[in-house]
Amino acid sequence: MGMSAGGGGKSRATLSEINVTPLVDVMLVLLIMFMVTTPLMQQGIEVDLPKTSASGVDMNEEPFVLVIGADQKMTIAKTKIAMHELRPKIKAIFENKKNKQVYIQADRKVDYGFVAEAMAEIRAAGVFNIGLITVPKDK
Repeated sequence: MGMSAGGGGKSRATLSEINVTPLVDVMLVLLIMFMVTTPLMQQGIEVDLPKTSASGVDMNEEPFVLVIGADQKMTIAKTKIAMHELRPKIKAIFENKKNKQVYIQADRKVDYGFVAEAMAEIRAAGVFNIGLITVPKDK
């Protein structure tokens, strides 16, 4: 007669533990997806932004936003600024900052040349990370 570890001819009881590792993996993926796809919300001057299919970006600190209205008036933190003042202002603001990023929120009616000129002034001030703020496209 053979000996069994379970004793007296009874079958072994199954181990019933829930494996939570896949649940944690799925939750982390969902968290990352929501963080990446959440659009960048801004308050302030009303501009008609172009619609794109690009997703949002993850922000570590308060973004620096240059707003260009339909009348080609530029504002930084609700302060109006002229094109000839843009380069010295940007240079002074980002002189001691580690994260040198500028986001442009331009109205869709603004001439492309004006936006390109503003981008050139920002690059001339030493800031090379320039992003454009858009609204997600409706599907």
